Amino acid sequence: DDYKPDFFAVVFDAKGKNFRNDLYTDYKANRPPMPDDLSCQIAPLHEIIKAEGFPLLIVDNVEADDVIATLAQSADKSGISTIISTGDKDLAQIVNTRIHLINTMSNTLLDPEGVVKKYGVIPERIVDYLTLVGDSADNVPGVPKVGPKTAVKWINEHGSLDEIIRQANEIGGKVGENLRASLDQLTLSRELVT
Repeated sequence: DDYKPDFFAVVFDAKGKNFRNDLYTDYKANRPPMPDDLSCQIAPLHEIIKAEGFPLLIVDNVEADDVIATLAQSADKSGISTIISTGDKDLAQIVNTRIHLINTMSNTLLDPEGVVKKYGVIPERIVDYLTLVGDSADNVPGVPKVGPKTAVKWINEHGSLDEIIRQANEIGGKVGENLRASLDQLTLSRELVT
């Protein structure tokens, strides 16, 4: 009602594992199962969405975020502006002048400037940021003891994850040691958060 979109889709995760589980067997391994009082609402919710005439997309072996990102980037290439209703930080990586995120729970809109304000890096560096800090919700390993402040500092100093990796020997202290010890797994972590 607020945005009166020309195009609209509702996207859910498919049941079961997805392609990231094939890359990393521990992906989302720490996540508890969906509570029964929530899981019993999914099928009726799907029926309501269909009855309202909204397109419901569920793609096997692919997470909803990937479907949403694909649709948004396809729309962007066609010059279509997109608003994604989500609270998920992973989608901040595709924010640009035509793709924005809205969190209806906090009533916040993330455009490129909003991503920088919230995370300290531009949307094009969100993958680098998430690779460094990891994601405990998805069980994606980051660099031990590297939190948001250190990740932002390194990205702003070095420009990108690739440069951080190239200059890893120049980063001192225990956190530098942790980075060097994590170099082998950073490629996998980057693939998981992309």
